[in-house]
Amino acid sequence: MEFTEEIKERYDLTVERISQIPAEESAGEQFRDYFTQVSRFILKIDEIYRLLNRQEWETLSLAQKKAVNQELYEDILESNYEKSYANPSVAVQKLGPSYGQLLCFLYTEIRSEIPYAFEENIEYLSICNELFLEIYTCFEGDDKPLKKTVKDILYWYVSDYCDVFQADRVLEQIDPMCTFATDIILNADLDDDAYLYRFGEYITENELGTAAHLRSLPQETLQKMADVYTEGYRIGFVNTGKDLSKKSTVNIRYSLGFEKVIRLAIENFKKMGLAPTIYRAASSVITKREQYKIGYCGAIANKQYEYDHRSDQGLFLDKKLVERKLEVTKNTFEQYRELAAGFAGPAVMEIFGERPFVPANKTEAVSLTDAQKELSVLYDNKSGQLTNQYIKGEERSFTIVAYPVPEIGEKYGEIFDEVIRINTLDAKVYEKVQQTLIDALDQGEYVHILGKDDNKTNLKVQLRPLSNPEKETKFENCVADVNIPVGEAFTSPVLEGTDGILFVSRVYLNELQYQNLKITFQDGKITDYSCTNFDTEQQNRDYIRDNILHSHETLPIGEFAIGTNTTAYVTAKNYGIEEKMPILIAEKMGPHFAVGDTCYSWSEDIRVYNPNGKEIIAKDNSISSLRKEDVSKAYFGCHTDITIPYEELESICVVTKEGKDIILLKDGRFVLNGTEILNKPFDELIK
Repeated sequence: MEFTEEIKERYDLTVERISQIPAEESAGEQFRDYFTQVSRFILKIDEIYRLLNRQEWETLSLAQKKAVNQELYEDILESNYEKSYANPSVAVQKLGPSYGQLLCFLYTEIRSEIPYAFEENIEYLSICNELFLEIYTCFEGDDKPLKKTVKDILYWYVSDYCDVFQADRVLEQIDPMCTFATDIILNADLDDDAYLYRFGEYITENELGTAAHLRSLPQETLQKMADVYTEGYRIGFVNTGKDLSKKSTVNIRYSLGFEKVIRLAIENFKKMGLAPTIYRAASSVITKREQYKIGYCGAIANKQYEYDHRSDQGLFLDKKLVERKLEVTKNTFEQYRELAAGFAGPAVMEIFGERPFVPANKTEAVSLTDAQKELSVLYDNKSGQLTNQYIKGEERSFTIVAYPVPEIGEKYGEIFDEVIRINTLDAKVYEKVQQTLIDALDQGEYVHILGKDDNKTNLKVQLRPLSNPEKETKFENCVADVNIPVGEAFTSPVLEGTDGILFVSRVYLNELQYQNLKITFQDGKITDYSCTNFDTEQQNRDYIRDNILHSHETLPIGEFAIGTNTTAYVTAKNYGIEEKMPILIAEKMGPHFAVGDTCYSWSEDIRVYNPNGKEIIAKDNSISSLRKEDVSKAYFGCHTDITIPYEELESICVVTKEGKDIILLKDGRFVLNGTEILNKPFDELIK
């Protein structure tokens, strides 16, 4: 990465000034330790940058690289977090209520320098260093600055540098010439663990163990994993009638450790005419989305730290900032519209098996006001519209597959092999069985789902009527293209008439646990919700609203599906990993219901057909149909799947217009003629 002499000089000046701070006593005693510690962190970042810039990084031993990695992240690890200035509770206690949140955020933003150093991006390093120095200057002398003064500095940092960070973020998603990660994947010695530390991400036994396990697998197994991943992507275009030949780039998202498979996948995509864009999960508040990791990443050093800072934008979010970010996004897309048009969509390789995370809510952490939540929803909506304007939904696709990491348990190797088996199940067998279910579902006016014992589910899902049953169908027969593994039949329900209660005793959604999650629907929209995670009803409601409703007042039911992958279900039960299964697999392990957008959002008008030639006509609902009048009212920018395990089900019953009941599932087992094969894996359940 080349930079002008002006930027190099600018960076050197910031480092020179920061190097003096630990020896100074100009800041008030209350704040001196904070500025000293953050200064030392920045100086450590500078050491790493200069090692890389002088091409001395590779002279370090593996042990030295590991030590550097540990040192960069040790302050936010669970063992140290209760004394870290990155912890809002600690910062408020030590720095006071007026400055604690602000300086805690500042340190968190400075920590985003870790990837900038490894990418040798001294422009970003300079910007962050200058922000730190500007804040430090405010605290020099006997008088404390006004809180507003500090907030204004942070606000203008975000606003002024939006045209740098936000613009670069858009570009790195669509430009294959941004090759930092790609170069490592294609050129590093993947048999030497040292390459993992070159990314600048936190490395644990999960990443090291994954890389080691992949080295132990035969080449044909690695190739099979890559082929399933890339072929699912290709078939996704075929099945939806989209022209892949018009596209030139594919975004690869994955977790570190899988480079041997990703390298093969890059070669597969190359044969399709697609070059990879592999961008890092965002680290700056300007570009990241709450606690979610979108892009490649290493281990999450501390999920509570990420959760504590998910709403940091609440310190400065206002309408002008939303308009500023949207303006930068639009201008960047406009400047690079040809690159955007060539973008085919993401190919995602997820991981699972990490220790389940139950967050603690901290009053000292930044939270969004109701007005800011509305602005956040507005931004997501407008941003989605902009993306769809330049990367058209009807022309792009995706694929997702998931594999376990060593943290899943001592039988990791066995579980990994089982997941490979699950991900490569015979789609033709499932296609036939699922078509049998769909034939019954197509006869129904609605589906009644009833929970068993303590499960309070009692839900009626209204189905779209067919005008021509010989040529039309209500459900898509999902046979492992974009959504790997195989195993579901899904539809977009009719909202009007979809009523009742959805309940699940324990579920993990986006890595957060929910206990006794209960959602009430009326005419397909959420009217009430609760869980039992926290002590008070309000805390539980806030938790659901923030993380499932994503700050919306309500959401519609966007999908109803019947998962048929009993093999995955039995594997999860036998290894005791039900709670650790990713939603990608868990949604195939029982009926599931998505709140938010439909599965066909932004591409409802594309004609889609099942393998038997019937056209799927249930792709819309009364909310997504509003796109024809006002697109801002049609989409929510979220889609969260919630699965009920088989053992919590009394029955799933199709009810016809004539009042006839067609029972699909009874006491957790499939009972419809032609679907009995799905019960066979249950024989392998370990009692």
